Amino acid sequence: MKAEKFHIHGTTGESTIMIGESLDRIHQYVPPGNCLIIADANVCLHHQQRFPDGDVICLDAGEKTKSLTTVETLYRWFLEHAADRSTFVVGIGGGVVCDIAGFAAATYMRGLRYGFVATTLLAQVDASVGGKNGVNFQGYKNLVGVFRQPGFVLCDLTLLETLPGTELISGMGEVVKHALIADAPLFDFLEQNISGALGRDLNVIQRMVIDSVRIKSRVVAEDETEKGLRRILNFGHTVGHALEKLTRIQHGAAVSVGMVMACRMSALKGYLSPDDVRQVEQLLQGLSLPISTTMTPEHILDVIEKDKKRVDDRIHFVMLKRIGEAVVEEIPLVDLKPMLSEVIDG
Repeated sequence: MKAEKFHIHGTTGESTIMIGESLDRIHQYVPPGNCLIIADANVCLHHQQRFPDGDVICLDAGEKTKSLTTVETLYRWFLEHAADRSTFVVGIGGGVVCDIAGFAAATYMRGLRYGFVATTLLAQVDASVGGKNGVNFQGYKNLVGVFRQPGFVLCDLTLLETLPGTELISGMGEVVKHALIADAPLFDFLEQNISGALGRDLNVIQRMVIDSVRIKSRVVAEDETEKGLRRILNFGHTVGHALEKLTRIQHGAAVSVGMVMACRMSALKGYLSPDDVRQVEQLLQGLSLPISTTMTPEHILDVIEKDKKRVDDRIHFVMLKRIGEAVVEEIPLVDLKPMLSEVIDG
């Protein structure tokens, strides 16, 4: 397939996202000179011979890797390999590796140039796009981070053919999110193509990635540093991030539950109908994503109180006006607990 390109012209840099481009052509996008490659250990095992020329460090892709301890390890590695401001860093992997590679590059010597090869569905539709780079701290998601655009994001769809099923399903959580906040036709397409999505039909995967990147790149281009519109991309993430800390479930699964909670709250507000909520739940279940949690409102709220989206005693919470349109409301934390109590059991 011919690569489809999207461009983000941001204050922190310009980024080109290439969907359908091959990993074998990455050398065309890496500038000449010193190249340092930070890669997922599994990707190293199967594809290192396809990497561009340069020194390689392989990292475990688990969420525990996304820490300041790993960043310090990368800083030492940069130092040992004589990284300077002419060095180009390439992150090759899923969301964890792209996040930490981008953060390390963006903060070393006040910023090295870098680009990504996104190798998971989650990274291709969300994590690698938009210039947010960060690490977890004390178990809280992305508490330490920066905004800085990667020079390029290469999305080789053929890499998804060997992606573990749980990782594929996790990425679908973010695809559904994009449909719910900004693309009702994509939601309809997903309803009609559940088997194709789970079966990795290339045409279905291509539509999911292209539409998701189109939505995210448009939102980021308008609000790069999340002062307004970009907040809609946090739909499902307030509760989702809390569940990730409390239960250690995968990101897409946690966001799935968070989206269901947000849809039920949207129904309480009079935005969505009960039928709308059931429709969302049925799609998520069809994609093998969870829609419930055993965590109590008290446990969830305790984590939310440390959420970076909190402002004083209120939090920016994303709801749906309808399928395909999001709205951000400031909710006092004191009001959030009874709302969670009402929706957590359906």
